[in-house]
Amino acid sequence: MRSEHGWRPLAVDAAGAALVAVMLLGSAALAPGTGLLDYLAVLGGSLALVAWRQAPLVTLAISTVCMLVYSGHAQPGPPGAFPVLIAVFGAVWAGHRVAAAVASTLFLGGSLAATLTADTGRPPLEIVQSTTLLLGWFVAAGIAATVSRHRQAYLEQVEQRAAEAERTREEAARRRAGEERLRIARELHDSLTHSISIIKVQAGVAVHLARKRGEEVPAALLAIQEASGDAIRELRATLEVLREDAEPNGSGLGQLDDLVNRARSTGLSASVTVTGTPRSLPAEVDKAAYRIVQESLTNVSRHAGPAAAATVLVAYDHDVLVVQVDDDGKADRDHPPVPGVGLLGMRERVAALRGLLRAEPRAEGGFTVRAELPLEEST
Repeated sequence: MRSEHGWRPLAVDAAGAALVAVMLLGSAALAPGTGLLDYLAVLGGSLALVAWRQAPLVTLAISTVCMLVYSGHAQPGPPGAFPVLIAVFGAVWAGHRVAAAVASTLFLGGSLAATLTADTGRPPLEIVQSTTLLLGWFVAAGIAATVSRHRQAYLEQVEQRAAEAERTREEAARRRAGEERLRIARELHDSLTHSISIIKVQAGVAVHLARKRGEEVPAALLAIQEASGDAIRELRATLEVLREDAEPNGSGLGQLDDLVNRARSTGLSASVTVTGTPRSLPAEVDKAAYRIVQESLTNVSRHAGPAAAATVLVAYDHDVLVVQVDDDGKADRDHPPVPGVGLLGMRERVAALRGLLRAEPRAEGGFTVRAELPLEEST
């Protein structure tokens, strides 16, 4: 039997052993002819009960020998069997049934022989009946320990089954969530992307015809053309996130090189620096770090300008992971950009991990995103 705090059972056992020792010492003090050896035997047999959980066989051996010495000399009767009864319970509870049976037989047989040979004035029949009663107590202690052991095993099995069922439910929920994200991605791609593409094409045709006729293109038409293009790009980025989130192992710093290479393939100049010793990260931290780099590089491509360059820093510290993406684009502190959905998503991810996020224009120009994600040791 284990407790969430290991000192509590030990404190309870120590208090119980002390109580037994006090009771037996009081009984020994009232009995005539009790000597120093008897007191030492009582102390040894009682205080050994402190370790009945941690060392049941040692406790059983010490209690049996000490109380057999005490019972054989002082004839205390049933109280002298109390420490041995507790030790037998602990031994059976720990699975040492044979040792418990042997110790019980030795104690009962030794006590019976010592009492019969001593000049106590008690009839032999009464002594045998008293020993038979003690035998019933020992059998009851063994049965109680066996029931307690089976109950503990049953509870542990129930807990394991509950944990397994919970894990299975979580896996099923994640699978259903992934399937739902894929369904949403397909629906958005088949319907909304198509509609926005038609709007963009029609607006482009209208702009082209107006310019061909030498007419001034209406500002509203140009705004529609630009907004539809931005909407398509945003929607495609959203669809990519939905599809990647549907895969349980689809993102993480292990794919950082692939992510940066894809950014470079679009014409963005990007470099990566890793400091510290790379190691296994909690899944949530690993995925959040990847998403922060992904969204930051996407924003650099969209807003920093065609000649912008980005630098990615990943720093492994003892208790924190630092992810920083800097660019030398056209953002400046006098005219900070309006935060979009991507930046809001980054803040939510970092906040969920109780980390820190700084996203702002740099003093020397460009934009910086720095996330500090705590690495908690799992217990």
